[in-house]
Amino acid sequence: LCPCLIYGAYAFLPFDAPLLPTLSARLLYTLRCAAFATFPIVLGMVMGGIAQLCAGAQEPLGELRQEVQSHHSFVAQSTQLFILYFFNLAVLATFLPQHLLKLVPLLTGLFAISRLLSWLSVAIGRSFRAFGFSLTFLPLLAMLLWNLYSLLVLEPHSLLA
Repeated sequence: LCPCLIYGAYAFLPFDAPLLPTLSARLLYTLRCAAFATFPIVLGMVMGGIAQLCAGAQEPLGELRQEVQSHHSFVAQSTQLFILYFFNLAVLATFLPQHLLKLVPLLTGLFAISRLLSWLSVAIGRSFRAFGFSLTFLPLLAMLLWNLYSLLVLEPHSLLA
């Protein structure tokens, strides 16, 4: 499903990446796009705080309730995945040719949407959690494999340069 979503968005969304000839411009573009991917994490923190506030009003000294714990685990997992996703996206942006830089905001949007779907699937039931997680993890794995291939096979001379 991930390749179909990315290809459909790449082919049919009417925008192009700006001209980014230097490495620093590409990294800055990636950083600006990645700021949007933090939206589900911040939203999860806000909702977790509200849930903890409501649960604390009922039992101030009690253990964390299931609703609060699910928000905390979502935020922790999303933060870990965001760090891995962002670093791989930054490396990917250095290898992509100019005409493929449109993938950077598309992959960022996929990350944000998939984390929101993952959060929603926790509320629906445990059997749906794999769908949201796989929408996040499989593009991350594909980026990692492409980055390793690019580093080791396509440009081995510039590995440590």
